Amino acid sequence: MGDATHWRAQREGGGRFALWLIRALALHGGRRFARLLLYPITLYFFLRRGAERRASRQYLARALGHPPGVWSMLRQFHGYAATTLDRIFLLARGERGFHIEVEGLAELERCLGEGRGVLLVGSHQGSFEALRVLGARCPDVPLRVVLDKGRTPAMTQLLEALAPDVGRAVIDASHGGATVVLAAAEACAQGGMVALLADRAGPLEAQRAVDFLGAPALLPVGPWLLAAALQVPVLLCFGLYRGGNRYRLVFEPFADCVTIPRDRRVATLDALLARYAARLEHYVREAPYNWFNFHDFWRPAQDSSGST
Repeated sequence: MGDATHWRAQREGGGRFALWLIRALALHGGRRFARLLLYPITLYFFLRRGAERRASRQYLARALGHPPGVWSMLRQFHGYAATTLDRIFLLARGERGFHIEVEGLAELERCLGEGRGVLLVGSHQGSFEALRVLGARCPDVPLRVVLDKGRTPAMTQLLEALAPDVGRAVIDASHGGATVVLAAAEACAQGGMVALLADRAGPLEAQRAVDFLGAPALLPVGPWLLAAALQVPVLLCFGLYRGGNRYRLVFEPFADCVTIPRDRRVATLDALLARYAARLEHYVREAPYNWFNFHDFWRPAQDSSGST
């Protein structure tokens, strides 16, 4: 955003009544009908949320290489609305009605075959919910997702009502780092997958500055400390929205395991963050309207860049 407001200070879009109304209309009227509602919803939030407009303009100028027009900004807002709506259908009905192309599944299966578990590192890009297709394609492998349930309580309650089993599989990041590590380690010990997003830090979370889209941006170090604690294969994953009912789910090998030597801690973290940021930038440029960090991502680093 144009000010220095942290993303956690942004209010949740809509509200419980609005979200449950959309859920009811979507499931009873069908996806085609529900998608018609996205146009007035997109316009409403675009007009009402000035901070998000400023963040969209700032980001798209970097991703596209030129100042964006109103249409470009609306495309990003609409993409966010569309993927949010699709979360309802993906949880309620699985892949039915969607065309989801999966790349790198063989690499994921190879890593899972080692029996150590796998850490999947993603971003706020496209639909992380598309990972749920793995439940159908790898039914014997449990998937735990690290999320802060307190960030969007209305949406969390709605999605958990749709798929209680999915809700119970969430590792709530708001309970603290030790709880997350223990739950993730337990899942990996069972040969399962743990997924998290690594492009947004909490207000008190350690972060470091890394070049992203031509300027320093702060990224959290927590995901990489977790990877080092788990000592399991790490894959990057991106659920790119391609429009309509099409998604592209990509898995990329990142590390057989992450090791952070005590005497080279800072340099190692910087290298890990730089590699992650480079791949994130690759997919952001490939699908610029898919990235949904609607806050001032390039805030001055101040002293946070040195905290680990």
